[in-house]
Amino acid sequence: MNLIYYLYRIAGIIVPGISPTFGYALCRLLGGVLYSFPSQSRKNIQLNLQRVLGSQATPAEIKRYSRLTFNYILYNYFDLFRLPHLDDATVNQSVTVIGWENIEAALAQGRGIVMTSAHLGNIEILLYAMLMRGLAITIPVERLHPPELFKYVSDLRSSKGLKLIPVDGPLLDLVRTLKKGGVAGLAADRDITGSGQTVKFFGYPARLPDGHVRLALKTGAPLVVGFSRRNPNHTYHAFFLPPFNPPAAATEEEQITAGVNFILAEMEKAIRQTPEQWVMTVSIWAETQA
Repeated sequence: MNLIYYLYRIAGIIVPGISPTFGYALCRLLGGVLYSFPSQSRKNIQLNLQRVLGSQATPAEIKRYSRLTFNYILYNYFDLFRLPHLDDATVNQSVTVIGWENIEAALAQGRGIVMTSAHLGNIEILLYAMLMRGLAITIPVERLHPPELFKYVSDLRSSKGLKLIPVDGPLLDLVRTLKKGGVAGLAADRDITGSGQTVKFFGYPARLPDGHVRLALKTGAPLVVGFSRRNPNHTYHAFFLPPFNPPAAATEEEQITAGVNFILAEMEKAIRQTPEQWVMTVSIWAETQA
């Protein structure tokens, strides 16, 4: 069993006893330490920010935003380790939901919801906002190693009722969840399985998934895009957009392209608003994956 696993277990014991004020301050301190070490994660974050902010961004701006991103990564971990010890009311009160009527409109179709988002703010806040309102949610996740670490992190994430399934295993549970009127959640900014397509994202070729669109078209479930934003006081806003309506007269591949383009445009818009909260630490850009 490796050191990372034990560090996670120690954090899971210590963090719930730390006050949020001190905890978030500690995250900022540790974020600065992590940023100071050259790493592939730092390179990836800086490349992401260069493409989000555009050619007009100065090196100082890239440095400032990437430094902040490390803070947000640790904020999310701090929240994760605290989650099992928070009651539902506390979790629910920390989230302001905008666009819930769009979820209700999608649910009214009676086919469940395919929900997609980006690693922006805290992606799971969107899921918790839905869980606290009585929806069943299943999401595929990447395996962590060793297996004990995967199980421990999965237990933390599922402590409020979220159902996790390995992304490299059978995904029939997603279809079953939809048939029961639940939510199948898939990230739109990470192609873990490598089965997606190369698209233009912020003007550059990126390898991103299209499985969310394909699942929605296959099952007839409405496709809803949502994002979260962390506020300065460490509460959240969760935003849900109206369901995507594929062009009826188009072919299946044209509908998939339309759905992917719709999601890409909304992701770009959301990430540009708070680029420092896009906590993507792996490369998604096609030329870096060759």
